[in-house]
Amino acid sequence: MCGMPSAESTPASVDESDLVPPTRNDEVARSGSELIGGPLGRRALLGTSWWNPVRVIALVAIGVFALGLVQKAPCYDGAWFFGASSQYTHACYSDIPHLYQGRGFADGLVPYFDKLPGDMQYLEYPVLTGVFMEVAAWLTPGSGSIQDQEQWYWMVNAGMLMACAAVIVVCVSRTHARRPWDGLLVALAPAFALTATINWDLLAVALTASAMLMWARGRSLAFGVLLGLATAAKLYPVFLLGPLFVLCWRAGKWRDFGKALGGAVVSWLVVNLPVMFFAFDGWSKFYTFSQERGVDFGSFWLIMAQNSSDPWSTETVNTFATLLMLLACAGIAALTLTAPRRPRFAQLAFLIVAAFILTNKVYSPQYVLWLVPLAVLARPKWRDFLIWQACEVAYFLGIWMYLAYTTSGNAHKGLPTDGYHWAIGLHLMGTAYLCAMVLRDILMPERDVVRLVGDDDPSGGVLDRAEDVFVLGAAAHRPRHAAQFDGPQVEWGSEPGTTDRSL
Repeated sequence: MCGMPSAESTPASVDESDLVPPTRNDEVARSGSELIGGPLGRRALLGTSWWNPVRVIALVAIGVFALGLVQKAPCYDGAWFFGASSQYTHACYSDIPHLYQGRGFADGLVPYFDKLPGDMQYLEYPVLTGVFMEVAAWLTPGSGSIQDQEQWYWMVNAGMLMACAAVIVVCVSRTHARRPWDGLLVALAPAFALTATINWDLLAVALTASAMLMWARGRSLAFGVLLGLATAAKLYPVFLLGPLFVLCWRAGKWRDFGKALGGAVVSWLVVNLPVMFFAFDGWSKFYTFSQERGVDFGSFWLIMAQNSSDPWSTETVNTFATLLMLLACAGIAALTLTAPRRPRFAQLAFLIVAAFILTNKVYSPQYVLWLVPLAVLARPKWRDFLIWQACEVAYFLGIWMYLAYTTSGNAHKGLPTDGYHWAIGLHLMGTAYLCAMVLRDILMPERDVVRLVGDDDPSGGVLDRAEDVFVLGAAAHRPRHAAQFDGPQVEWGSEPGTTDRSL
């Protein structure tokens, strides 16, 4: 049996003829392709145009992102500034213009170092996100009315976030080298366009997508550096180190995990230490705010609290939410070590972030951005992705209609509390459904659309086609292929591009 190829010998791209067109193995994609001429034919000429899949997808992503900006037009023209509920009835709310003045950027205050007037004494965002916000403030003209400045601030941020969106779709398209068209799922995701400019989450998402691409290319240190930077912008990326640790344990890739962990720790410290040292109170505000924040929008904890005569305290919710997350982590670890075939990294990355979202005490609508790229890499199936997206769009509309209801006084325009609970339920069920599909693919790898074409773990980097060195349960005694099925199968430890159809 051949050994695992080195990172240097792993190709960063594949021949056009080896690409997997989604119209050949996805019924929804095949049906949708009728709008643009039908499925790709067997005799189609590939590689004959400058417009390769990645460039086309990047252009589509920018176009759809622009449509998302148009959707915010009613707020840009006045709803952000006049009337409390109109920005909710038009479903075009954004934190960005409000925090320009609310967090001191309009007054030239330095995040984390200068105290803010009001209840929020310091900026409640991680350091790298604060840097992003400050850079946008530097690029915002300081002349004109405060409304003009807030409009400019949102537009500047929108331009910077659009660049992040382009990075995301390019990275997703290139992570699975044989499946670049999967990036079209990200580009066309309706929830992605609707929530992209609510907050600054796309910065962390772009860094995480870049890290995933680096790991897929076998560049463990670069992965760690980018993941550390992503964690300096948002907390959730750090969770990816957990499943990666267990995967490397199963495959015996300790050196690569050590490089990834070291890179993540160093890059996070480089960003955070200066602020931590010179402005500790401001730096720690994100962490204390997250701990002290009560049960909030979008979580099942809110449904419990609003239907209880004696709601749990914030400390109690924090404890139980942490316990649920730890149980989910333990379950994912056990699944990784006992699955009949080592799970793909993207599958576990999606599951761990989804677990955090499902158990957390708050779910802001833009948190869906965290999952979109990971969902595409974990389960690139149009039907399941669109079912999940429909649930997320329903929640997007539900939260704004609920806020319209609570801010419209006696008029009660919008969605009452019971209706909002149904919207939360749809979000939870949609996310749980996609998790169930990924779990099924792990337990029944012959159903995994990525592996159906003979790939093993194209986003796994050094894990791709690596042999197991530590497994538990039945996996330790099963054959290398988990189940009989018709189609290409991967012989672990084989050279890239080779497949074995026999068991």
